[in-house]
Amino acid sequence: MVSAMRSGTPPIMGSRSASPLWALQLSSSGCSCQTVTKSYRTALTITGIVTLIATYHYIRIFNSWSEAFTVASKDGGDYEVKLTGAPFNDGYRYVDWLLTVPLLLIELILVMKLPQAETVSLSWKLGLASALMVALGYPGEIQEDLSVRWFWWCLSMIPFCYVVFTLAVGLAEATSKQPSPAAASLASAARYLTVFSWLTYPFVYMVKSVGLAGPAATMYEQVGYSIADVMAKAVFGVLIWALAAEKSAVEESGKLLPN
Repeated sequence: MVSAMRSGTPPIMGSRSASPLWALQLSSSGCSCQTVTKSYRTALTITGIVTLIATYHYIRIFNSWSEAFTVASKDGGDYEVKLTGAPFNDGYRYVDWLLTVPLLLIELILVMKLPQAETVSLSWKLGLASALMVALGYPGEIQEDLSVRWFWWCLSMIPFCYVVFTLAVGLAEATSKQPSPAAASLASAARYLTVFSWLTYPFVYMVKSVGLAGPAATMYEQVGYSIADVMAKAVFGVLIWALAAEKSAVEESGKLLPN
């Protein structure tokens, strides 16, 4: 049980607080497609798709949370969270990740505008590796046996490390070749934001792996994942738009220069 709650709102605040960000990002991504050149519109379209997918699954997560937990006043004072007996379905989050994480990585590759062959190769490699990472993590998520949770955590960390290494090191040269210092800075920010937010997930996953259980553990896990998702999707999407807009401006100004 979690005490010292002063309202009747379930403590999965991330779901509700993230929803306006998803909506804002979705509306802005549609408008932003008109402010960038054609070569970057696919990346921004993916941003909108990711936002739609995330919004749908966060609504389902919140509904499942509301069914699994109840908040009631304890002796007329503090509030506490109790289990209702209905299962909390965290599978919605993993379906969301399975669909959106590869798209987020492809989005970054597209907006960096690498050579065609490299774009296709990296999109496949990072997309498949990230999907494998999510798929390997889920079996451990639904296990109560701590040793089994750690086993699947270790397996999922293999593709995780590959993706993080590629983002942090493998794309460094491509970042340095961006058409302006501002574009290079934005590309670096998008890469390192992804790395930083991704590093949050393994530690949140470990909350239940170290023996914490009950509503408190679930709350810590859900709030942690929600914060990481906001960084990895909403904030990342803003950086992608800024990078696309900067590169579009540079390319358009180059066309206007006299020969």
